[in-house]
Amino acid sequence: MSSLVELHNIQVRFGQKNVLDNVSLSLEKGKITTLIGPNGAGKSTLVKVLLGLQNVHSGHISKPAKLRIGYVPQKLKLNDSLPLDVKRFLKLAGRFSDQELLDALKLVGAEHLIRNNMHQLSGGENQRVLLARALLQRPDLLVLDEPAQGVDVQGQIDLYELIDNIRHRFGCAVFMVSHDLHLVMAKTDDVICLHHHVCCSGAPASIAKHPKYIALFGSAERESLAFYHHEHSHHHHDLAGQPVKGDAAGCANHQHGHTHD
Repeated sequence: MSSLVELHNIQVRFGQKNVLDNVSLSLEKGKITTLIGPNGAGKSTLVKVLLGLQNVHSGHISKPAKLRIGYVPQKLKLNDSLPLDVKRFLKLAGRFSDQELLDALKLVGAEHLIRNNMHQLSGGENQRVLLARALLQRPDLLVLDEPAQGVDVQGQIDLYELIDNIRHRFGCAVFMVSHDLHLVMAKTDDVICLHHHVCCSGAPASIAKHPKYIALFGSAERESLAFYHHEHSHHHHDLAGQPVKGDAAGCANHQHGHTHD
């Protein structure tokens, strides 16, 4: 399969510091690639390079001339004093009909939110609306910056399941940024571990055992790492992959106190 986007030996410097040092990667249509790394590793800078918002000092990017990119930011800053419902928010994305807005919300299971106040959405609802906005562009590449931030455990499982369904339905490449390998593991094809340079890359299971990953995140992180395997669509699962009943709070109780920053 040919690559949709390729980065070749990208270098970005801020002052005397190489924030990105000879970073190379390729993104293919229909595949999910997850970028992980500690805080300050250059993840956000790499996203800006992909989006064309950050100049590079050396290296080059190969991509189609009319590449359509859908972007879901890590945080959305809205003016709390301005009333804004979901429909109005989506209309700000471009000249789309009401039916197109509704169809986008249906794709992410959020059509019931169309009249809701943007300021009163939960973390999971907010991410679904942002995802709907990105899908309005019918993207070739979907870029998600920490999409599970502020979303409870069950919401994260559902969100990654949704992203997995979207890549199959649209055949788009998905580039997802995460701060760890936790629940995202089962819903990604390739992992790139970044610490200014590419420390290691490959399938999730191999990265979890890689010495450079362990050096960055510690063996305790690897040992507590949970693989979420979705086998029955009508069940929710805990972090060990066991089907459970109940809401997200009940699922969260299966974490046994593990937290990851």
